[in-house]
Amino acid sequence: MQAIGSTIPPSLHELRSQVARLERATGRKALESVQLFGLPQIDRHLPGGGLSLGALHEVAGAGPDTEQAAVAALMVAGLVARMQGQVLWVTAQRDLFAPGLASVGLHPDRLLLSEAGKDVLLIMEEGLRHAGLAAVVGEVGGRLSLTASRRLQLAAEQSGVTAIALRRSRRHDDPIHAEPTAAVTRWRVQAIASPPPLAHAADTPGVGPPLWQLDLTRCRGGVPATWIVKACDAQGYLHLAADLADRPPASQQRLRIGGG
Repeated sequence: MQAIGSTIPPSLHELRSQVARLERATGRKALESVQLFGLPQIDRHLPGGGLSLGALHEVAGAGPDTEQAAVAALMVAGLVARMQGQVLWVTAQRDLFAPGLASVGLHPDRLLLSEAGKDVLLIMEEGLRHAGLAAVVGEVGGRLSLTASRRLQLAAEQSGVTAIALRRSRRHDDPIHAEPTAAVTRWRVQAIASPPPLAHAADTPGVGPPLWQLDLTRCRGGVPATWIVKACDAQGYLHLAADLADRPPASQQRLRIGGG
């Protein structure tokens, strides 16, 4: 038996140090386990109080790809722009507009671009193995099978890197978007008509702030919902439309058009 006050065996000391390091790392991970939208109306609705990091999410436009793809891409860019680190963006075609991404906070010096053609899912999975990345965004133009999405979800969980499948299709009602996947959340975003620039002068010409309808169509551990928001600003944040922001608190808690 070791005398009281004697030196702790090196092996036990090392074990305690390792446990302490793990506890500190776990504490940081808990604090950084979600990405906030910055809108309480959305964050409160999501399990965990925000978008789960180290997980797979899907975002799609709510109309034909030629009309709504840019809106979905801007929403994704604004979201990952507020994450720390480089972002791997895997494209299927050469139509990504870097200045547009920069306008919502995702600047070119943080962007790693890969033109993958038909190998988007393969490169996404490989990118998710690199824990130094903030996120991997992949433009998925075809089917995202349950098996393929599970592989992406598993890779994201293991590395802690967030995966976002940006679904693209020529049809807004493409049935492949309704097929089951392992994604933790599914989002649909579309541009909607802007209000008059001056609420008290509806006939005054001009263009009001761009508005989006943001639909949460699936949420693991949650329920679908819909919000009307202003498009991402230069820092990647969404804002409530003015007419909604001025409503009393009881109404603000039920901004959802559909869902419980």
